[in-house]
Amino acid sequence: MDDVVHLADKYVFTPYVYPETLPEDDIYRQSVTLWILTTIGGYLLYFSVAGLSYEFLFDKRLMKHPKFLENQIAKEIWVTCTAIPVMTLMYVPFFLAEIRGHTLLFDDIDERSVAFNVWSVIAYIMWNDMLIYWIHRGLHHRWVYKYVHKTHHKWLISTPFASHAFTPLDGALQGSPYHLFVFVHPINKYVFLTCFVLVNVWTVYIHGSGIEMPPMLREIVNDEAHHEDHHLFFNYNHGQYFTLWDRIGGTYREPSRYKGKSPREELKLKGL
Repeated sequence: MDDVVHLADKYVFTPYVYPETLPEDDIYRQSVTLWILTTIGGYLLYFSVAGLSYEFLFDKRLMKHPKFLENQIAKEIWVTCTAIPVMTLMYVPFFLAEIRGHTLLFDDIDERSVAFNVWSVIAYIMWNDMLIYWIHRGLHHRWVYKYVHKTHHKWLISTPFASHAFTPLDGALQGSPYHLFVFVHPINKYVFLTCFVLVNVWTVYIHGSGIEMPPMLREIVNDEAHHEDHHLFFNYNHGQYFTLWDRIGGTYREPSRYKGKSPREELKLKGL
């Protein structure tokens, strides 16, 4: 992120936006810059990935399902668009700590061995999978659900545009493990940024893409079919990438789709 800020300062913010008297390393200037950049980046990532998934992968027959809301896609986009600037504002302290050198991020990937860099990715995935499971499950607690997480479950038949359609607090809580990782484990900053983008792509994938895992992976990977049941039945399949924590926590449910029962099958029975 520090390289992104540097380039933005060099070509945009320093010559055209901020006064000459405001130094580039001013903490308040950096905070505003980070908020602007992450907000723009959030919109670009959301609309590009969700848009492509909707256009080429989403089964649009699902829009005829009785549980699909009127004007649902517009509502999903509206919730996301209003939430992103607030979510990114909540993330600014994390990004600020990163660019000011208060994390375990390192610049040169050759500082560590190939094995270590591979392990850092594995550790990042395991860390996220564990924490997001428990955060997500906690958001389903009756004391919290209706205030924070209920909005995301309006989309019983979700489209790719529902992937980031959270309340700001919901999105920030579920995204916090990504940013906390750099305070507890070293990882190359470019590897981290790549992983961060890819986990957002994964979030889009599990919302309505229709892509199913090969049979040998269905018991292990929490794929789009698992998450489809999460939206339909609420208290199952809270995991992010794998089924491990759902199995440990007793919240695993075999996807209805893999048993021949799902919204798609319901539509087929109706001749749609």
